[in-house]
Amino acid sequence: MTTNTTISSNFIENIINEDLKNNKNNKRVHTRFPPEPNGYLHIGHAKSICLNFGIAQDYNGLCNLRFDDTNPSKEEVEYVESIQEDVKWLGFDWDDRMFYASDYFEQLYECAVQLIKSEKAYVCDLNPQEMREYRGTLTEPGKNSPYRSRSIAENLELFDGMRAGKFADGSRVLRAKIDMASPNVNLRDPILYRIMRAEHHRTGNTWCIYPMYDFAHPISDALEGITHSICTLEFEDHRPLYDWLISSLEMENRPQQIEFARLNVTNLVMSKRKLRMLVEEGLVDGWDDPRMPTISGLRRRGYTPEAIRDFCERIGVAKSNSTVDIAMLEHCIREDLNSKALRAMAVLRPLKVVITNYPEGQVEELETENNPEQPDMGNRSIPFSREIYIEQDDFMEIPIKKFFRLAPGQEVRLKNAYFIKCEEVIKDPETGEVIELRCTYDPETKSGTGTATRKVKGTLHWVSAAQAVKAEVRLFDYLLAEEETDQGEKDFKDDINPNSLEKLTSCMLEPSLLQATPDQRYQFIRNGYFCLDAKDSTAELPVFNRIVGLRDSWAKAQKA
Repeated sequence: MTTNTTISSNFIENIINEDLKNNKNNKRVHTRFPPEPNGYLHIGHAKSICLNFGIAQDYNGLCNLRFDDTNPSKEEVEYVESIQEDVKWLGFDWDDRMFYASDYFEQLYECAVQLIKSEKAYVCDLNPQEMREYRGTLTEPGKNSPYRSRSIAENLELFDGMRAGKFADGSRVLRAKIDMASPNVNLRDPILYRIMRAEHHRTGNTWCIYPMYDFAHPISDALEGITHSICTLEFEDHRPLYDWLISSLEMENRPQQIEFARLNVTNLVMSKRKLRMLVEEGLVDGWDDPRMPTISGLRRRGYTPEAIRDFCERIGVAKSNSTVDIAMLEHCIREDLNSKALRAMAVLRPLKVVITNYPEGQVEELETENNPEQPDMGNRSIPFSREIYIEQDDFMEIPIKKFFRLAPGQEVRLKNAYFIKCEEVIKDPETGEVIELRCTYDPETKSGTGTATRKVKGTLHWVSAAQAVKAEVRLFDYLLAEEETDQGEKDFKDDINPNSLEKLTSCMLEPSLLQATPDQRYQFIRNGYFCLDAKDSTAELPVFNRIVGLRDSWAKAQKA
């Protein structure tokens, strides 16, 4: 399942259990999910959502939804709304506890003033290049900014001027005064505020200075009474700054930051920045493209919230980085859909078959089960007639060894119908392509009658031609080339799979699929699990997305 050994999957619960045992936080458990509204959420965020909201549920606690909207240059209301939709779709609710970092802009400003007054913050005029030079390296200490010794009065005046818009963007910043020689570079006088003239989606142009995430996050946690601030592993080196701010500001509530490993999945792009690049460069059809690992993309493709929650539970919570095989995510959706998806017959690449000895004009209604795993889901009738469609791959003019499907002189069973035998092959005179098969049927072999006196090895799905519904079916492959992962410094676009989408525009479906709805999933017999694409379907041409194929590569890999 993973590429690295991980520690106990319940280490966060162990910390919480110990806190409750010691009556820490008055035995409260209060978490939060703090996304930045600068893009759509992906499967990695789903893990964090399930973890934070799940812990709150397990301990009868609370979980807040808080938007970290401290960078207005990249934030949009569209992202705020999509995040709310995704969290609710996954099955969680924040009740009346939806907050924004922008709710606290005035309090954050006052906290910065407090740090200046206690000589723990100063206004710095170094430009970005100079600041990098002064910062030092991982092996060499930094050196103090020449502006570090400014007086409290001068810093207060300059910071007030920053807020008033007296200075150009990027000309000054407010920095914490900690230790430029610290082995942890995050403590080498980190930036707390920067000047940025950008219209904020909630506060408009009220502010022209904005707090950095590392400053806003711990203070927001403390103001909301968060007890356990659970974040991904890249923030582990930021924890000393988190704790320094809480201590320096003498916050009444003292939240504890706990880090867990972010989710990496093979063949998926797991960076919001890179996903945004795919969208903006038109390499995919928006954030909800069914090939995208975004929650909205998975939803449009046909994934269920139950499958995603199951996936997040199975992979557990680790303290070391690891990579999960995408086959496990596919295994979870198959497990969920096997018992709930309606069965249906759909021919994706049609080949016409004429049953020459079946009465012309006759239409026979045959009964079949909606789901053999769930008898209580009932049965449905499907029409059978003289002309039908089968899959092109189910016929071979010169069959190879162990090809048990249709071939000249070979007999097969049509599912829920009759035995047929291929008697004649019709080809296009110009191309030589097989365009039609002439077959005969045996009326004594009707499925379910028990009258057949012989057996055949092949069973094919089919669709009656006259009643067939024409549809477009979209088959998806991995967005990243096989065996590649979204890691390393090379351009990830080099690994984009050019064959990640195949559109089949002449598919023939059984007529019951005219009643398909986007919230219902179907197993197209022998072809995989599918759902209706609500965005692109029309009354004239329904569009179906393949959620996942029937081949369970996860189980196969586990067995190996």
